[in-house]
Amino acid sequence: MGQGYSDEHVAHNVSTEQLSHELALRFAKKCFTPLEITHFKDVFRSLADEQDGIQYWKEETLCRFLVIPDALGPGPLIYQMATYLGAFPFPSLAPSILTIEALLKVVVIMTERYGTVLKRGRADRNKLLFRSLAVFDRRMSSVYGKPLQELVDSVRKEELEKVDTSDAVLEEARSQAAGEEPQSTRGFAVDQPANDEEEEEDDDELALAALDSLDAIEVFKYDQKADTKIHHAQIPVDNFRRLIMLLLVIAPLDSQESLSRHAERLTPGRIERLRQVADSILWSFTPEQNAGIFYQSFNKIIPASLPHMFDGLNPLFEHFLFSKNIDLSKRRRSSTTGALTSPTVPQMPDTPLEPLLPREGDILNLDTLCQLSFFIKGNNLFRRLRPLYLGADAGFSLGSIEQKVFNWRVPSILLVSGTRLSSTPEGTRERAFADTLPPKRFPNGASGNKSDGKVIFGAYIDVPWKHTYKEAIGGSEMLLFQLSPLHEVFRASTLNRDYLTFTKTGVGIGCPPPRAKAVSGLSSHTALGSVSLMLDSSLEFGVFTHDSTGGGSFHPSQTRHSDWQDR
Repeated sequence: MGQGYSDEHVAHNVSTEQLSHELALRFAKKCFTPLEITHFKDVFRSLADEQDGIQYWKEETLCRFLVIPDALGPGPLIYQMATYLGAFPFPSLAPSILTIEALLKVVVIMTERYGTVLKRGRADRNKLLFRSLAVFDRRMSSVYGKPLQELVDSVRKEELEKVDTSDAVLEEARSQAAGEEPQSTRGFAVDQPANDEEEEEDDDELALAALDSLDAIEVFKYDQKADTKIHHAQIPVDNFRRLIMLLLVIAPLDSQESLSRHAERLTPGRIERLRQVADSILWSFTPEQNAGIFYQSFNKIIPASLPHMFDGLNPLFEHFLFSKNIDLSKRRRSSTTGALTSPTVPQMPDTPLEPLLPREGDILNLDTLCQLSFFIKGNNLFRRLRPLYLGADAGFSLGSIEQKVFNWRVPSILLVSGTRLSSTPEGTRERAFADTLPPKRFPNGASGNKSDGKVIFGAYIDVPWKHTYKEAIGGSEMLLFQLSPLHEVFRASTLNRDYLTFTKTGVGIGCPPPRAKAVSGLSSHTALGSVSLMLDSSLEFGVFTHDSTGGGSFHPSQTRHSDWQDR
């Protein structure tokens, strides 16, 4: 009984700074190899600034090391994320000074290495990343018409004038500053709560797992009282657009590959294309209804349509584990003096890499490929795709698809683009196509911020192509998706398995196989699935249908609870 009382007394009196320190030490021991820690320490110390005996990284240092492209402007946002994650698992300590311990926690979270320590960390880092990007201020709700980012900047500027960061430092690593008592930073008032007593406590699974590993759940619950209520926070739209553009650029990045190679491709034309792709993704969060991205939509859309969007952060932050000052292959004893030669900076051979995409088409280019990697694993796309059929080259016909595609016994990706037809068919071919379809009951789909009427749809097909007769083909891994003007992925359902049909009448994805003969009393129109894409035999016309009631081969939208049809 006495021992139990002692343990409980210690758990309640330990400071959040001490627990943060212990967690950093545990991360260093359990999540990295000794060699990786050696590289990390060398990287940190070689670029760190020092003040009052405390080594830390500035925003400029972090962005320069990661080679964040200035043309995209996401540097301050990456630094904001790092200063929040550096305070993990205590939000009240954010924004943290990027000491060696804080930066270590940033690398652990960004590279998802926390699994070896946080056994209960079932949820991924998405919630934590949202917190690091979001801002909170009740004053925003009382100001109408003022741009969100302008207001946030003005609020942060006011608070920066009040905060003296010279005295707000966290303790160094145990080897550098043993025995020093750290002092936490309070953060900006824009991130402070507004006494929402009526709202449920907002627990963070990763933070709970971290404190549980240190037997300090009670300390976490106390700290949570000063934490922002996540459902009142939002990510400014402009900030999120900049981040998406960066994530598109780093999507094909390897862990030992410098981002400068990809930054070299950032011509004005490429930046504009990246913005267009980013806007398609951004508009799936319905920014026309809200001034920012709220957690409710973030938590629905990311797992459903963008599960791999943040994967590029892993190799980007793994750069901390490769120091250019350490080259073990050249560390040898001098044959004359017996002393170690000084470490040299290894010269990375500038060897040409295999192109990410062998050939760009009218639809599939590097930016579209990176967009695809947000929901199809990048290691299945980059340097792995081979163009099989390009309509502009092979001709728009089912016979060309059969000749070019049917002999390949591997999964494939189908991309189609076109322009929405007017409500009244124009011309003989349009009228003939409209006559094969049931009367249009649904309005056109959302246009995002585009007015040209262009749409891009596609499908990931997990089986080889072949002719279908009485039954459709395909498996439960198939995907039906829209890339523009909004980004959304519709996953396969097991209620109906009419995934893919290829007949003389056209290509159907999510559509029932056509009847061999007309049946008296039944409509002769083409049968369309509740969530489906159909292309006619000439590949000139197509129709995408979304019926929110579901029941078809693909699940309806989780965010757009409406019906629409694009022809």
